Amino acid sequence: MSIFRTKNLDDMVAASRKPGGLKKVLGPFDLILMGIGAIVGTGIFVLTGTGALTAGPALTISFIIAAMACGFAALCYAEFSSTVPVAGSIYTYSYATLGELVAWMIGWDLMLEYGLATSAVSVGWSGYFQSLIAGFGLHLPDALTAAPGAVPGKVTYFNLPALLIMLVLTTMLSWGMRESARLNNIMVAIKVAVVLLFIAVGARHVQPENWQPFMPYGHTGVLSAAALVFFAFIGFDAVTSAAEEVKRPERDLPIGIIGSLAVCTILYVIVSAIMTGIVPYKQFLGVDHPVSLALKYAGENWVAGFVDLGAILGMTTVILVMAYGQTRVIFAMSRDGLLPKKLSSIHPTHSTPFFATWVVGIVFGLIAALIPLDVLTELINIGTLAAFSLVSIAVIILRKKRPELHRAFRCPGVPVIPLLAVAFCVVLMSYLSATTWIAFGIWLLLGLVIYFGYSRKRSLLHKD
Repeated sequence: MSIFRTKNLDDMVAASRKPGGLKKVLGPFDLILMGIGAIVGTGIFVLTGTGALTAGPALTISFIIAAMACGFAALCYAEFSSTVPVAGSIYTYSYATLGELVAWMIGWDLMLEYGLATSAVSVGWSGYFQSLIAGFGLHLPDALTAAPGAVPGKVTYFNLPALLIMLVLTTMLSWGMRESARLNNIMVAIKVAVVLLFIAVGARHVQPENWQPFMPYGHTGVLSAAALVFFAFIGFDAVTSAAEEVKRPERDLPIGIIGSLAVCTILYVIVSAIMTGIVPYKQFLGVDHPVSLALKYAGENWVAGFVDLGAILGMTTVILVMAYGQTRVIFAMSRDGLLPKKLSSIHPTHSTPFFATWVVGIVFGLIAALIPLDVLTELINIGTLAAFSLVSIAVIILRKKRPELHRAFRCPGVPVIPLLAVAFCVVLMSYLSATTWIAFGIWLLLGLVIYFGYSRKRSLLHKD
């Protein structure tokens, strides 16, 4: 059936190497820092407090469970991205293995994941930014500080800082990936230094009795927290979106994916252990800056100021990398004819998908300005878990369909490891709310309408 037609892998790789496309400027160090830039942000600086309320001191186990789900999927991503070094991430891989309809739906899903991630993190960035400038006696009018109805007891209409940070980073991305990578590398170095400073200072104030009871809400609390803090790991898959701009993708992409995930997992587990060791977990209720709270609780106010700065930089890099991943998925879908051709046009000077970059920046900047954070977060998680499940299934299918294909990196233990990735993702999805499932279903239904009403007949494969 035409809806299950697949693209030729060899043609895809050849097309990505034609002159006049995206510049190959990224190495393994850039990719690791890109992954860390996408991962270390809202998760470590905001969600650790919410997760502690759900799991107690056992939040460390929740992070490990979420990391295992990501780790199994990361091995699958590493095989695919090194074998098919083409822009578009799991959308591209699905097109080569599962067919056009599945590829369209996962691309549509990724637009939800990456787009809402930039919006959600922009809202978190806005909160920390307003806290920082308040220390200098500067305050924005209440009406411009948050989305409508986001702050009980206050009349708010528009989150101006969230929109402005989106537009600033959109400008950076539209200028070129080399410049954006340099900015990302600098900010990642600073925020990792801030996290290490927290570890060094906070470890001296840990009170082991705060870890008792270790698992106050049992395994249900641990798994619920794992489903929530899974958001903290979202981002390593954005590294695969850079495949077409990597100098040696066969070697560098697996290093970037697995390396960034490993570093971030270690940081998350250590930080959550120290944080819950300093502050009794119940005191994180209603707190949106748990890491700096732990330092203030310990009397280390001077370090808390550095943590606030690190949070701002951390969230900035997350927005930058996720917006980048979003534009590359849209670029790939447009190049295949599934979205308007204008979205895959390359700027003659900057060699970037200039128009698509600005569409993403403006649309999701406005979403950040107008929709509260709690409405955005769970939708991001369910979209990502669905994407991870599909890439894991696609690895198994491609091993069967193309066993002779050269794979620079091979996921170990196929089909066991991919199936474990799917199992972990499905379990975590089951702990998300019914409202999230309904909203996700509506988004997918809208995607089906667009595919059959517009994309199917305009696909390049249909023309062939």
